[in-house]
Amino acid sequence: MRIARFTSGDDPAYGLVDAAGERIAEISGDPLYTKIELTGATHLLEDVRLLAPVIPRSKIIGIGRNYADHAAEMGTEVPDEPLMFLVPNTAVVGPGDPVVIPEQTHEVSYEGELAVVIGRMCKDIAPEEVRAVVYGYTCANDVTARDLQRSDGQWARAKGFDTFAPLGPWIESDLDPGDLSIVTRVDGEVVQDGTTADMVHGVAALVSYASRAFTLLPGDVILTGTPAGVGPVVAGQRVEVEIEGIGVLTNPFVSR
Repeated sequence: MRIARFTSGDDPAYGLVDAAGERIAEISGDPLYTKIELTGATHLLEDVRLLAPVIPRSKIIGIGRNYADHAAEMGTEVPDEPLMFLVPNTAVVGPGDPVVIPEQTHEVSYEGELAVVIGRMCKDIAPEEVRAVVYGYTCANDVTARDLQRSDGQWARAKGFDTFAPLGPWIESDLDPGDLSIVTRVDGEVVQDGTTADMVHGVAALVSYASRAFTLLPGDVILTGTPAGVGPVVAGQRVEVEIEGIGVLTNPFVSR
């Protein structure tokens, strides 16, 4: 299923997007917590505004240097264990929303990534148990103030500014994340062209590892790392992250 969060001008609602990506069937309540039931209302996708498909109530967990080619281009080594960092939920925006470049940074980068959405509370789970706790997958852009990442010595500010975590366009619940194409484009030009098969630590390993540090709650999001090809983006440009089997997340970048 493709599960979207949207507004038609009223309060946000959830719905199921059809295979053609043309219509959305409204459902009642929040599907993370209630059984999916159709309300009978339908909308053309072009007539609604898609929102971030999930706003984590607890946390976003980022994973750094999870592709060997990306670690190499950054002049760093692949860590022996997953490198985790936290991103505040106030960084989340949805498809089409502007990413605002703050005045504190002069070197902002895009990072196209697969995002994992947790569906059930879990702690200390084994990799073979991960499938049962994953709700689905969406596209993410792990926007990074690269100059602040270097100067701060840790990544909270560099990756945590408001609007620096676009998610969308929807959650795909029926997906094998083992070998998915990830393509990032800036103003239509391909800048990243990778596959999740090249992850150093796969989805099951990452979710299991994160659960041994943190209790994972429904709606938590794990960003799984980015392939090679990261680079700068400036105000006035548009970034698209396309992941096979999910769709395209598009966001313009603007100055504050």
